[in-house]
Amino acid sequence: MTRECGHRGVPMAKRLPIVACALVVLVAACGSSSHASAPNQATTAPGTSGTLGVGVTPTEIHVGVALVDFNCIKPFVDGLRFNQDKVYQAFVDDVNQRGGINGRKLVATYKTYCPIQSAPALAACTSLTEDSDVFAVMGTLADFSGDAQKCVTAQHKRVLLSQVVSQQEISQAPPGLFITPEVTPERRAAIVLALLKSQHTLDGKKIAVLGEQVTEERVHKVIEPGLKALGLKLGTTAILSISGTDTTAAQSQLDSFIERWKTEDINALFMVGDQVSHTQFIQKVRAALPNLQLVGDTDAFGGYAQDENTAGVKPNPYEGALTAEGLIGAQQDQTANWKECAAIYHKETGKTVPGANNPPPLGGGKYDDTHGAVNDACEDITMFAAVATRAGKTLNDDTWQKTVNNYGSIPDMGVVYGSLHQGKYDADDTFGLAAFDSSVGPKGDWRAVTPVIDVSSG
Repeated sequence: MTRECGHRGVPMAKRLPIVACALVVLVAACGSSSHASAPNQATTAPGTSGTLGVGVTPTEIHVGVALVDFNCIKPFVDGLRFNQDKVYQAFVDDVNQRGGINGRKLVATYKTYCPIQSAPALAACTSLTEDSDVFAVMGTLADFSGDAQKCVTAQHKRVLLSQVVSQQEISQAPPGLFITPEVTPERRAAIVLALLKSQHTLDGKKIAVLGEQVTEERVHKVIEPGLKALGLKLGTTAILSISGTDTTAAQSQLDSFIERWKTEDINALFMVGDQVSHTQFIQKVRAALPNLQLVGDTDAFGGYAQDENTAGVKPNPYEGALTAEGLIGAQQDQTANWKECAAIYHKETGKTVPGANNPPPLGGGKYDDTHGAVNDACEDITMFAAVATRAGKTLNDDTWQKTVNNYGSIPDMGVVYGSLHQGKYDADDTFGLAAFDSSVGPKGDWRAVTPVIDVSSG
């Protein structure tokens, strides 16, 4: 299957043409949620059993950290990460200096892999679960076939805490064994619809939906019913057939749909997925229908929009496009959680984390994404420590799953709001409506339309 790009992240990484864009989600998977270290008070989980889990000893908890090889994807991305193992280790060391997790030392094993093909990710699973016998795997384990994720959770029955997650992958794991500090694309789509409803943003508009094969189910089960529930008139839904990097058929299909949308007097378009949000499609749509209000259920088009700014395209075809976002750029850097993450990194490494909107340039259009790397590490270690601490002294799959399924509001997740419970394994609940604004910063960025709110009950 083809994976979508587009978790929240500032600065936004360059998105690649069509299928190759899937790699970039590995870079921008998490850049905007930042969290402080979890407390170490032990709380016994309900229904605990007496046997310690694989990788758990009386004195240690062994975890694996899957890291993307940025040398492998360097030609395709703008933001580059260096010494990621040392970044994660800074937060592991901080946990241990605070007394560990219920008195146990956290021990991390690192495995770097190239995500372009599925085999390396699957090999990373095998190495960490069978050779290193870890209790959990965290970081970014991205396999577009889904086999590596199932290798960890379904085959080896280990905890997986990953930054790149779909609801389909979560559903294939035992309940509570696969969690993420982020938000799945499926739930994010529903959040966008709820925010649009609360603001009456699309009142009186006639809207069409533009999707792709990988998002077709979401189009029909979430987006179309959601738009109808808003009382909107719907035009023809377009599902483009995109095969690899060949978009010839998709371009022809889009031409036909554009002509139909003209006769239907469409004045809004909901983009569902990262491939159809690419500039080659949106430029064509905007040229034919210049007054469309664009809406998307991922922020991937923010990267495309920045590329248009960099290329000097005026007007920017993504201007004013709406999606759901959390705290944006400098807002995030001012939170207490991020300040603690940055302080821990500085304490352990002696280095200062660059600001979200001021990444150090590396030349050739590349930049140093230390900010994103620190964010991911702090986020992952915080979330793992929070759940493992509450699971109590007898840490195993059973106590972990029961803790997750009964957790509720989780500390420091989603910047402001976050939760885990039975059936909800993506923690981020901090969202507001945001629009792309080409005048913000040197490359354009998100502009908050509404304050962030707690969307956990939405």
